[in-house]
Amino acid sequence: MDQVVAVRRVNDRIMKIKLVLEGLTINIVSAYAPQAGLAEEDKRHFWEELDKVVRSIPQTEKLVIGGYFNGHIGSTSGGYGDVHGGFSFGDRNEGGVSLLDFANAFELVIANSSFRKREGHLVTHRSAVAKTQIDYLLLRKGDKGVCKDCKVILSQNLTSQHKLVVMDLEIKIKKKKRVAY
Repeated sequence: MDQVVAVRRVNDRIMKIKLVLEGLTINIVSAYAPQAGLAEEDKRHFWEELDKVVRSIPQTEKLVIGGYFNGHIGSTSGGYGDVHGGFSFGDRNEGGVSLLDFANAFELVIANSSFRKREGHLVTHRSAVAKTQIDYLLLRKGDKGVCKDCKVILSQNLTSQHKLVVMDLEIKIKKKKRVAY
C-alpha cells in the first residue's frame, strides 16, 4: 500500500516526511536555514540538527532534501565537483560553502546545479534589488541518475519573491516475482 508512514517536525526549521511508494521508502526533508544576519550559534544548531536527521535515514532508503538554504553555491563547481554540477547562478558565499560542505559530507548532489538552464530557470528568489539562487534540492549521489531534470517554474510564486523549484525523478521499482515449484 502506498502511504505516508510518518511526518516529523524536528524543529521550526526542519521537517521529515517518510512515505512508501510501491514498496520503496522515500524520505523527504524540508529545511529552512537561518539567514545571514542570525547568530553563528543558530546556524551551527541548524546544521547539527539536519546532520542528525540525515544520519537517521538508512542508505537503503531514498532521500530528497528541499530547502531554503540562504546561501549561494556559485555559478561554477570550484572544488566541489562531486556535489556541484557546474550549472548555477551568482557568486558563492559563506552560506553556500556550508551547504556544499554538508552535501560533500553526506555524499549528496545539488540537483539544481546539475542541469544547464537559462538564468530564469535558476533564479529562485527575486527582490526589487537582487535576483539570487538560494533554494536547492539535494539527493544522494547514488541516485543522481534518477533525476531527469530540475528547474524553477517561472509561472509559480511560493511567495511574492520565491519561485517554485521542481525535480523530475524516474525511479524504477523492482517487483518481486513469484516462482512456483
